[in-house]
Amino acid sequence: MPVSLSYPGVYVEEISSGVRSVTGVATSITAFVGRARRGPTDEDGPVVVNSYADFERIFGGLWLDSPMTFAVRDFFLNGGAQALIVRIFKPTGEPSGKAKVGLPLEGAPSEFYDLTARYPGKWANSLHARVDYNTKDPLDTKLFNLYVREGEDGPLEEFRNVSVDKASPRRVDKVLKNDSLLVTGAVVGDGQKRPAQVDATKPWSDAVVLKVKTADEGEDGVVLNDAAITGVADRGLYALEKADLFNLLCIPPHASDGDTITDIETTLVTKAATYCEKRRAVLIVDPHWKTKAEAANTTTGAHNFSGNTGTNSRNAAFYFPRLRQPNPLRSNQMESFAPCGAVAGVIARTDAQRGVWKAPAGLDASLVGVPELEVKLTDLENGELNPLGVNCLRVMPAAGAVVWGARTMHGNDKLADEWKYLPVRRTALFIEESLFRGTQWVVFEPNDEPLWAQIRLNVGAFMHDLFRQGAFQGLTPKEAYFVKCDKETTTQTNINNGVVNIVVGFAPLKPAEFVVIKLQQMAGQVAV
Repeated sequence: MPVSLSYPGVYVEEISSGVRSVTGVATSITAFVGRARRGPTDEDGPVVVNSYADFERIFGGLWLDSPMTFAVRDFFLNGGAQALIVRIFKPTGEPSGKAKVGLPLEGAPSEFYDLTARYPGKWANSLHARVDYNTKDPLDTKLFNLYVREGEDGPLEEFRNVSVDKASPRRVDKVLKNDSLLVTGAVVGDGQKRPAQVDATKPWSDAVVLKVKTADEGEDGVVLNDAAITGVADRGLYALEKADLFNLLCIPPHASDGDTITDIETTLVTKAATYCEKRRAVLIVDPHWKTKAEAANTTTGAHNFSGNTGTNSRNAAFYFPRLRQPNPLRSNQMESFAPCGAVAGVIARTDAQRGVWKAPAGLDASLVGVPELEVKLTDLENGELNPLGVNCLRVMPAAGAVVWGARTMHGNDKLADEWKYLPVRRTALFIEESLFRGTQWVVFEPNDEPLWAQIRLNVGAFMHDLFRQGAFQGLTPKEAYFVKCDKETTTQTNINNGVVNIVVGFAPLKPAEFVVIKLQQMAGQVAV
């Protein structure tokens, strides 16, 4: 700010350069929605995991009743770096589905202080607990030490010098709420007695240790349906409202019993694609074959893909066929799995290696951990599906299983849409999200030429950096992009209404789908 000149001398004043850098956002954060064995539910919001080890620790790893867990495994196996997990739990009976451990009270063995599993699921049926009075003040009849363990030799949590005194800073229900990953405690009331001691010399497997009773066991819930995923605001799919950013969305089939895979309902795909358009993300749609036998015995003609899949959104991409992989939970028997997780991993890997403008397809787009595909497509079959906007997965000599298509669901040749190609659409979404976040500082600034010049400087610098990385067509910046913000884009009427218009254009790179080699003989040449 200008300094006040009051005495003779030298004054130093800092002047803003007007540079406000626009930073590119992440391009391959993938959201997964479905069931899991354990962990926070959609009520708690999405959970960020940065590796499959994180997923195993928080959500319990692979589970036969959850195709989503296999999709997450494939995502990280194929190069994914960050995922958002939305665990949806739909109970069958008791609404919470959470196991309970009752701790008999001191002097009143028929009354209990209840510990409730933090999250629903049968995983909590193995919870063990014990109590002792070896506290810092043995004369305090409200103090005790609490130990909670998952199973006989699982993770152990210790809570020393907790109290059932409502005024205590170590009030047990507050301590468990903030510090325990396994349980929560009942609210402490007036005159609450502390739990009775348990013989600490006994092993955790001994009957004297407090365990979950049959009547208090938790449950894993039932197979999901549309209503569980999109039927409640701020729950299910819409729990992603609590996430700042995601770029790809995977909703694997609801359940798998080995051969039969329940389809995702078309209404769910419609709602998911609409939500992706709102969040500038891309939905990866899995094929709708019901059984392996149907997939093997049905032709891949155009009529099989011309029906209603739920959407033809430019923010969705359809991949066919399913993957055939060994299932480690069934002695590595070969089974069919949804391809969305593996494809999302390939997209993330391609983004990291080449950039979001590179089509996530080709010989480099190999599917790791995929020994075979459910349907082995021929060139002619591929030629039927590609014009319909179906991205095929193929087995190529030497390369193995690869992604062999890069179109959106608006990529049907009959539509002649400008967002035909997935890398073009994702590049546009990347630029939109980056500029949306990088121009927030413009709001409430004086709407005149100095502001417009700053906008042109900063947005132009961002676009030029992408041009230097090879994101656009053209040999010069003028051929590759433009940024326009001046009195032509923002009229006096716009200024009066508080509007500033920024027009940004770019020349996208489009994938070379068809390579044509023309060969001719050099014959009949006459020497001069």
